[in-house]
Amino acid sequence: MAEMKEISPNAPASAKLLNWVDNRFPLSKLYNEHMGEYYAPKNFNFWYFFGSLAMLVLVIQIVTGIFLVMHYKPDAALAFGSVEYIMRDVPWGWLVRYMHSTGASAFFVVVYLHMFRGLIYGSYRKPRELIWVFGCAIFLCLMAEAFMGYLLPWGQMSYWGAQVIVNLFAAIPFVGPDLALLIRGDYVVGDATLNRFFSFHVIAVPLVLLGLVVAHIIALHEVGSNNPDGIEIKANKDKNGIPLDGIPFHPYYTVHDIFAVSMFLMVFSAIVFFAPEFGGYFLEYNNFIPADPLKTPLHIAPVWYFTPYYSMLRAITDEMMYALIASVLAGAALLVFKVKMPSFLKPVVVVGALVVTAMMLSIDAKFWGVVVMGGAVIILFFLPWLDFSPVKSIRYRPNWHKYLYAVFV
Repeated sequence: MAEMKEISPNAPASAKLLNWVDNRFPLSKLYNEHMGEYYAPKNFNFWYFFGSLAMLVLVIQIVTGIFLVMHYKPDAALAFGSVEYIMRDVPWGWLVRYMHSTGASAFFVVVYLHMFRGLIYGSYRKPRELIWVFGCAIFLCLMAEAFMGYLLPWGQMSYWGAQVIVNLFAAIPFVGPDLALLIRGDYVVGDATLNRFFSFHVIAVPLVLLGLVVAHIIALHEVGSNNPDGIEIKANKDKNGIPLDGIPFHPYYTVHDIFAVSMFLMVFSAIVFFAPEFGGYFLEYNNFIPADPLKTPLHIAPVWYFTPYYSMLRAITDEMMYALIASVLAGAALLVFKVKMPSFLKPVVVVGALVVTAMMLSIDAKFWGVVVMGGAVIILFFLPWLDFSPVKSIRYRPNWHKYLYAVFV
């Protein structure tokens, strides 16, 4: 049994209560480790706002989601009507719904900017590989959560968007049709699909997401935060073991983040109250029409934060496959005739190129679109082991790096 800490009988009631709690739960210890005695670099800048803002939006989404679930009905015959009921008859229901829909887009905005900061300052480099991997897993969960939540209003774009995305899985060789059937729960997107997506959106994915967020923060506080210069502040400490280039996270960066939170809430509130659809980017007009399996919208496109991946899918057509095959063969020819390599490797390169070409000709282009889309996300997980630059931060890299990042954004 742990030793009980004693406190003066003349201590204030609040101190006595805190001591009583500390003897049973490490509240003060956790506060000191993660706030008061957690030393962060002195040179945090604008880009370091977005981690805290992501936490804020996560809380907004959870709280508003709880209130929406109280009135939402996960039934294909009732789902659209229940959303309309929330909007029109539930007191302040319109506000909760608009906060949730705007929060979904806000979540992606701050997460994309948070990841961009990690890219430009090398926050994925040693010893922060695991922080980055947890962050990429959070990003995957966020995309799954957004996609499944997108179906729940059961509007036209929700229905047909889900139909298109689920059918992509059918393009996977051998297991595709069975996998698509498993995801839908039926041969068409219907009541079974809605119930599955509702269960994952409300229970399964949020639990995984919260666990990953906790792991992300624990890993961050174990190795310490990166900074714009890419310098490890733990390498230079005073006689008490305190980093000379660090300051306590609280109160310095809590005040720093309060400013960011206040600015964010002003913009967030302005959008919620004055432009919740945001010109059709946050809520498409087709989603104010009940889902109709017999009437396909003229133009099916995903919500804005999935647009890059949708573009990758659309880019890989049968015509594009011939261009990609030509690129593979040209690359193989370049390796064989121009690059110095052991002679026994040249037949391997030729055979490999022919095998890849045969696969590209025999498998539907839609599948390769899925491969490109998935690869664009999966490659992020391996980024810590693909970057061999001697410096972390973009501040000390050539100017052409900055131009490439600008194109990437």
